[in-house]
Amino acid sequence: MHSRGEVKAPAKDTTEIDLPDGFWDDAEPQAPKVKKQINLRVDPDIIDFFKAQGSGHLTRMHAVLRSYVDAKKDRDVS
Repeated sequence: MHSRGEVKAPAKDTTEIDLPDGFWDDAEPQAPKVKKQINLRVDPDIIDFFKAQGSGHLTRMHAVLRSYVDAKKDRDVS
C-alpha cells in the first residue's frame, strides 16, 4: 500500500509519452484540495462493487463523484 502523496512506478506495459521541450515551463504548483470527512450510506451492492476491484475503493468512489460533478458543471455552463 502506498502512503498519501507517494508515487508508484508505472506499469510495465505503460506507453511512454514524449513531451515537447518546454512542456512544463509554465506549470505552477497547486495546493492540494482539503477534503471534508463525511459519513455516507450506500447500498451494499455499490460498496461491494468498488471493494471487489481491490484496495483504493474509496478513492475510486471519489473519482466517480468528481467525474459526475465536473461533467454536470461543464454541461450547466454551456
